[in-house]
Amino acid sequence: MGPLLLRRLLLAALGLLLAGCAAVPPLPQVERLLDDAAFAAPSEPVDAAQPFALSERMRHYLDVEIAPQLRRKGARDGLVEALASKGQLRIEYDAASTRTAAQAFDARAGNCLSLVVMTAAMARHLGVPVEFNDVVTEEGWARAGDLMVNAGHVNLTLGQRLVEDRLGRDSGRTVMVDFDPPSGRSRPLVRPIGERTVIAMFMNNRAAEALVAGRVDDAYWWVRGALLQEPTFTSSYNTLAVVYQRHGRPQQAERVLRHLLDREPANTALLANLVNALRAQGRGAEAEVVAQRLAKIEPMPPFHWYQQGVAALERRDYAAARDAFTREVERSAYYHEFHFGLALAYAGLGDFARARREAELALQHSSTGRERQLYTAKLEWLDKRRGTRVQ
Repeated sequence: MGPLLLRRLLLAALGLLLAGCAAVPPLPQVERLLDDAAFAAPSEPVDAAQPFALSERMRHYLDVEIAPQLRRKGARDGLVEALASKGQLRIEYDAASTRTAAQAFDARAGNCLSLVVMTAAMARHLGVPVEFNDVVTEEGWARAGDLMVNAGHVNLTLGQRLVEDRLGRDSGRTVMVDFDPPSGRSRPLVRPIGERTVIAMFMNNRAAEALVAGRVDDAYWWVRGALLQEPTFTSSYNTLAVVYQRHGRPQQAERVLRHLLDREPANTALLANLVNALRAQGRGAEAEVVAQRLAKIEPMPPFHWYQQGVAALERRDYAAARDAFTREVERSAYYHEFHFGLALAYAGLGDFARARREAELALQHSSTGRERQLYTAKLEWLDKRRGTRVQ
């Protein structure tokens, strides 16, 4: 496995699972799930601006040390060369902690998330367009103290500066930067994510690391920051539930878990957490009911039902496509492509009202201009086809 990124936890002693979901609308106010008064003040600042902040050393490196290289090769390609060359930045992996951009630069090391944040901070300083990607990978687990961590993966895509694009230098080309590319394919399956999600990931990682270190109060403030930064990054709700459980507050853990299970009823990690939260309250019979529900859900790899839905659309089996995409939404309620698949399936079934609703959800959760154009066009098409069955 690569470096530990999106820290999704299994509390080994209690059997509490934390897993990630992609981000249905709208989530109730996050503040209703928080309890600031129950926790001591954080031992370090929790600041959303912290991850991407550039240090003076970073500025000097970009503006002075490699300035000739950037002029010669272009800002983007010069930066990529500096990252890849062992004779320059000499980047090494270190999954012990999630570093800020400045910390990763000083250490010349970090996990994938840290290195993505560092690269993005430098690229933006140079005016290079940046897009963040969540990489679809097989799930893997590793131990960290008395916790088990599930490793996710992110990378980023660098575009061309407008001034260089106008000069005709590699016009239109983008470069994907991946510090630990998945094996088995030349270009990984990714979904674009926004900066707020990246910051939430960073804070959620810091919360997980604080839990591993036994600093439950710090973990609370970090996950609180993640939730306030991006309420649709649902991994943070699972982290919050574990924080409450570690703090001896299983009732609050249950509240958080049920809050998200209303939206993702087939999320196995949430169900496993709920079993333990109920048992911690002495509600064994209720826990057993949830445990039986969990046992009936077969674990499937990422995008399994999505792929089944696409295949069903291709053979015009719209009912099967609807059922497949619905199962994906039940596991991950905020990913735009699942809703778009449902929109296509409902359109094929002639249910244009539901098709429009799903297309609206796809548009709401899209994260790139290309996606927004696609879903807006689909909405316009659906408005024209109301009352007409697709053949």
